[in-house]
Amino acid sequence: MNQPEEMYPADKRDMYALLKKQLTALMEGERRPLPHLSNAAALVFGALKDINWAGFYLVQEDGLLLGPFQGKPACILIPLGKGVCGTAAAENRAIIVDDVQLFSGHIACDSASNSEIVLPIFADNRVVGVLDIDSPCFARFDEQDRQGLQELVALLAAGCDW
Repeated sequence: MNQPEEMYPADKRDMYALLKKQLTALMEGERRPLPHLSNAAALVFGALKDINWAGFYLVQEDGLLLGPFQGKPACILIPLGKGVCGTAAAENRAIIVDDVQLFSGHIACDSASNSEIVLPIFADNRVVGVLDIDSPCFARFDEQDRQGLQELVALLAAGCDW
């Protein structure tokens, strides 16, 4: 499990505000998705407590293809509609899962993960990818996480040429 950098505030709202400010600065002058997704994964992994994976899956013709991430090796291709990531992409909605073992069709890339949050990235009125974050803790993610991460995802959606 990662150990967040001490520079991040303990208050979630303040932490997400700082992450947004950092990602905005890193994105300045560049519109290609790959470097922004890479930096976003590193920022999130370095800031959030009690997580063991943070990264992106990108929509391809045959499903979601593994993109930039921080953590252990992960599943390479996830079919749309399968698992938490595929379901979030297919249903165009964020999903918070308190216990992944209770999520029908969960795909276990890392057996240490117990809870998960997935947020779609929308560009040109379509899902182009998802942000996926896993935790070894049950019920790790809440509405504050969804809101804070949604702002990061919106920043990535608007700041990249998809």
